This record gives sequence, C-alpha cells and structure tokens, in this order.
Amino acid sequence: MSQEAKYVIFGTGQLGLAIMEVLLAQGKALTLVNRRGQVSEPLPSGVQIVRGDATNPSDVARLCAQAEVVFHCAQPAYYEWPQKFPPITQGILEGVAQTKARLIFGDNLYMYGPTNGQPIHEGLPYAATGHKGRTRAAMATMLLDAHQAGKVQVAIGRASDFYGPRVTASALGEILFAAALAGKPVNVLGNPDLPHTYTYIHDFARALVTLSEHEEAFGKAWHVPNAPTVTTRQFADMVAQAIGQPVKIRPAGRLLVSLLGMFNKDMREFNEMMYEFTEPYVVDHSQFAQAFGSHVTPHEEAIRTTLTWYRTRG
Repeated sequence: MSQEAKYVIFGTGQLGLAIMEVLLAQGKALTLVNRRGQVSEPLPSGVQIVRGDATNPSDVARLCAQAEVVFHCAQPAYYEWPQKFPPITQGILEGVAQTKARLIFGDNLYMYGPTNGQPIHEGLPYAATGHKGRTRAAMATMLLDAHQAGKVQVAIGRASDFYGPRVTASALGEILFAAALAGKPVNVLGNPDLPHTYTYIHDFARALVTLSEHEEAFGKAWHVPNAPTVTTRQFADMVAQAIGQPVKIRPAGRLLVSLLGMFNKDMREFNEMMYEFTEPYVVDHSQFAQAFGSHVTPHEEAIRTTLTWYRTRG
C-alpha cells in the first residue's frame, strides 16, 4: 500500500464509493479494500484498490498500517447479516486497534426497532426484536465498548433508507427509479402517505467524512443530516416532475411482501422492516446539526443526479 494513502475504505458498494468521491474532492489519497481487489467501474486516478479479508485482523492491520482514518462500509448480502456481518466488524475493529488509525462506521437505524411513530433520536434504546436489528445493535455496542475501553477511537454515523447513484437494492432503488424511467408502475412499501425520512447517499458520505475530522465526534453515534422529511408519495411526485411524466405508485403491504419473499431472498428480509413503512418514520439529526452544521442536498437536486446515473447505467 502506498504510504501516502492516509484513508482506507473497507467496502466498495454505494457508500464506500460515495466516500471515495468526497475524499477525492478534498485532494485526499485513499485506498479501497474488498475481497476481490477490483471493482466493476473505472476508478479515478489517485485511488488504488487492494484485496483484503476484513474478517482477518492481521490482514486489516497490515492494510491500515499507514492510515489515519479507516471507513467501515463493508457488509455481506442482506440475508446473511446475522452470520457474516459481526465477523467483518470484529475483524476490522481488532485490526484497526493494532494501528494508530481512527475508525468510522457507516450504520443505519435498525437497532432501535419500531418507535410507534415518535421521532428517531440517538437517545432511544436498542429495542429491535428482528435478527437484522439485533445484529446492528450488537455491532454498535461492540464498537462503542471498544472506544470506551481505549482500544480504538470510533465514531458511528447512522442513515435512514438511502437513495442516489449506485443505490439499487433499496426502498428507493431500482423499484422506484428504474421503474419510473421505464414508464412502469412503481412498487412502494407500506403506506405511501406516511412521512418517511430518506437519506441521499452523498449526504451520508459527506457526514461520515465530517465525523472523521472532529475529535468530539468519537465515542458516539450520530444521525447524519437529511433533507426535510416527505411522504413516499411526495417523493414519487418529485421523481415524476423530474422525468416529465406521471409515476404511478402501487403500495405493497405485508401480504404482498411475504408472497414476493417466497421467490426473492432480499424481499423476504424486508418483512422484518415493514414497520418503517406502516408508521411515521422521522429521523431527528439535530445532534449532528448543532455540533457540525446541517449541509444537505435538496431532494429535487438529489433526484436529478440519481436519475442521471440510472440513465447512464441504462
């Protein structure tokens, strides 16, 4: 690894590559790490990618020996979280602890479980009962306990359901953007007229980089800033305005999701998370805003950028 690469990103999915773009815009040298040592798109100059085993602390320590900041964005397939996600997080944590680097974890909100429609803030207990929520809770506890024990400096940034370039397997992924561009009905989860906070992937990435730059960010979990909360129907209407044609939405309730889950592993896993779409799901990011400011992309602008990516992707 180049000794100039002070930033290491584990995981080359939508979040890892969005962080790459933020760091490159700041002139940072960085290294990407995944299991294959390659990605499916050309990488900009100044970025190298290497093969690494995130579950192996020795491998992680070797790859991060010169790093100042390590971003943990690696994850297994959605349906493999309980078995494979904790070993990845533990391997990265133990490996980074052998270096002088600080660790930033890109997290979500599953650990809280249903909140009966109340705003979701960092002070809520980890009350998830489903296996993905419990997995997220266990990993967050592992990371923050390591920070408290002085093993490694850790900060956690949490996003809601996100969308944007490269985001395909999401409530606002292919099932919305690709379908809308094709003039097909859009399947949406639950009640489309409930308020639901959605996170733009580049806002998520910028927030994680911001956390890495501030000493006071470490030892805590933070909800990253989001554009103002809208309903899913309002979001679909913004997509329709951007493409210049109507978007017909088709709500999918628990029964339909269960039926689709018989043929699709990822859809089967959505059942656990249906509470997000059957009650108001509003995220409070005031803690982050008060500490670091709230710089977000308006949904209209983010939607245009996302549509451009989907059109380019074909």
